[in-house]
Amino acid sequence: MGLLRMAARTAVVAGTATAVSGRVARRQAARYDQQYAPEPQQYAPEPQQYAPQAPAEEDDATAQLQKLAALHTQGVLTDEEFGAAKAKILGL
Repeated sequence: MGLLRMAARTAVVAGTATAVSGRVARRQAARYDQQYAPEPQQYAPEPQQYAPQAPAEEDDATAQLQKLAALHTQGVLTDEEFGAAKAKILGL
């Protein structure tokens, strides 16, 4: 019976050593992962979307003057009304 008992004891010791060694390896791997884990990738921010530029004041003034001229040509505006509106648009 001595040989059987010694084999059983060796199996228990070997099994315990394997279990402890596996636990230590997992714990060390977890620590390594926490310390040396790569940082999450940071992506470039989304490019800003800009609103289309408002038409320049000069273009707006030109368009208004063209509308006034058309109204004056059609006879809707008198010469005095056309002159006053034109002076107002041009800031005179």
